[in-house]
Amino acid sequence: MAILKTNQLTKTYGAGDTAVTALDHLSLEIAVGEMVAIMGPSGCGKSTLLHLLGGLDTPTSGEVWIDGQNLTRLNDNQLTELRRRKLGFIFQFFNLIPVLNAVENAALPVTLDGMASQQAQAKATEWLQRFGLGNRLKNLPSQLSGGQQQRVAIARALVAEPALILADEPTGNLDTHASDEIAALLRQVAKEYRRSVVMVTHDPRIAAYADRIIFLKDGKLADETVLASQPAGAVAH
Repeated sequence: MAILKTNQLTKTYGAGDTAVTALDHLSLEIAVGEMVAIMGPSGCGKSTLLHLLGGLDTPTSGEVWIDGQNLTRLNDNQLTELRRRKLGFIFQFFNLIPVLNAVENAALPVTLDGMASQQAQAKATEWLQRFGLGNRLKNLPSQLSGGQQQRVAIARALVAEPALILADEPTGNLDTHASDEIAALLRQVAKEYRRSVVMVTHDPRIAAYADRIIFLKDGKLADETVLASQPAGAVAH
């Protein structure tokens, strides 16, 4: 079953002679529990695709379907609700709030969605413990390593139990060891917790943790690789 589907997705910036087509009639499907890596040269449309999938930008033409809902037909309030409840976002630079501890940061999406603080923090604690941060719950971001901060960010992305995780260069700000741990953790999120993961990365080693690699070039699907096996050590610690 596809949790995510795009149909002839196109995004053009500008008009006339200065028009630039960032995505060109891209159609793809992502299954439940599948981890997919998006790769390609700078300017190939990777970030544009992620923004369109997350409802952060509007396509020029084509459609994006998430869990049976057509994003292109939702109004702003409906899009906000979908992003809050169906999508989790992970960024290269963590985007944690410096004055909030790990639990408070991870609980933020459901707290903003109206969940009682105690319940929100209980859910956040559960995810943080799953990711090996049970002894870091009260630490501020400045007291955590880069890899630990990204684990908090992944817990934050999952606390609302979304169907789909969108990750933009999630290991781009980490060293090799921490990058491997985060990539393995994202694979665990897909396989053990049955969340679909779409990850933009420039690192072939990190992309190898995915089930499938989609290569973009000039806004089009240039190639696709299905991976039969995982890299050595592809287990979350």
